[in-house]
Amino acid sequence: MDVLESGGTAAVGAGVDDWRKHFPALRQRIANGPLTYLDSAATTLRPTEVIEAVAEFYRRDNANPGRTLHTLARRADAELEGARASVARFLNAGDALEIVWTRGTTEAINLVATSWGGANLRRDDEIVLTLAEHASNLLPWRLSAARAGARVRFVALDENGSPRLDHLESLLSRRTRLVAFSHVSNVLGHVTPAAEICSRARSVGARVLIDAAQSVPHVAVDVRALGCDFLAFSSHKMLGPMGTGVLWARRELLEAMPPYQAGSNMAHDVGIDGPVHWSAGALKFGAGTPNVSGPVGLAAAIEFLAGIGFAALREHEQTLTRHALDRLRRIDGLRVLGPTTLDDRIAVFSFTLGRLSGPEIVAALDTEGIAVRGGDLASLPLLTHFGTSTAARASCFLYTTVEEIDRLAESLERVARRSRTA
Repeated sequence: MDVLESGGTAAVGAGVDDWRKHFPALRQRIANGPLTYLDSAATTLRPTEVIEAVAEFYRRDNANPGRTLHTLARRADAELEGARASVARFLNAGDALEIVWTRGTTEAINLVATSWGGANLRRDDEIVLTLAEHASNLLPWRLSAARAGARVRFVALDENGSPRLDHLESLLSRRTRLVAFSHVSNVLGHVTPAAEICSRARSVGARVLIDAAQSVPHVAVDVRALGCDFLAFSSHKMLGPMGTGVLWARRELLEAMPPYQAGSNMAHDVGIDGPVHWSAGALKFGAGTPNVSGPVGLAAAIEFLAGIGFAALREHEQTLTRHALDRLRRIDGLRVLGPTTLDDRIAVFSFTLGRLSGPEIVAALDTEGIAVRGGDLASLPLLTHFGTSTAARASCFLYTTVEEIDRLAESLERVARRSRTA
């Protein structure tokens, strides 16, 4: 169908005006005007379909899951494992038991750094990161390296803030045990050549972890085609509930890794002594009562995005990117960080404005009902590369309109004029 009914199912062929009908948060007013939500890189809004999926679980199927227990427990187990299978298909994983539920990208990376890192990193080993990493893909590896006596090395960036592949090549050696990088920069929106980096890392026998928090909502991700070993992302950055994340890992790696946490559901026949029989694959990393409603909501978000299709989403985002770059570059004193072309990027724009700090820009825009983010964006080394320690960020998604980009630009022009006369 070409037009969506309010509360219906997202479909290819519909446009942004129809997609927006599914997001109740957009109906509110902030500062006497309509909400202009440009903070989707921090967290996306939720469509009615996701909200209802979570509510329906609690209305009907709320139980601690168990496939051999009472009716509600069996339903909850079926929903949880159905969601695991949905995520596996979404990523083109080879096995649903390669999908580990976590609280988010941060916990997923910490799980690998603690479990795999603790078992595999040794003194004088090397971990290779890029200077563009979010703190969630920086600090866990610094801690893991410190525990093992290993070393963290950093790939330099080019003038646009993209990792330099020639420098990566010079850092890789027989000491490199792991390469970890973000698929899409949370600051610049730049799409990293992930398959190429994975290939180069594999050539020296290194494992690869991809932080896909910013890529999974915007581009199709195929873990087998990428050639990585671990991939992490968060539900809340792709229309799903907060507090839910995914670690994908190769099954053989999960089987070899020690548990991250211990408790019920991830082990069987547990006594006061003797051997412990761990659950298989991803289940070994699911200690305690699981978060069922989060994965159920994530599965609903995946279905919603599939209804729109990544091709339609890409076309819409390119329209937004083209328009935003044109409007922002015309604002006196505003500097867009990173690439200013449509190639290999999503609709995320970080910028400085005169001498204003990121939080000052956020506060000024908030008085006009425009939601953006500002500060060091949890990526201080990347900002330092551009000669600043603070920036503002406007980030778009499928519900963002060209008119909202215009509203942002007009507001920034007023902020710039006021700052010059202050």
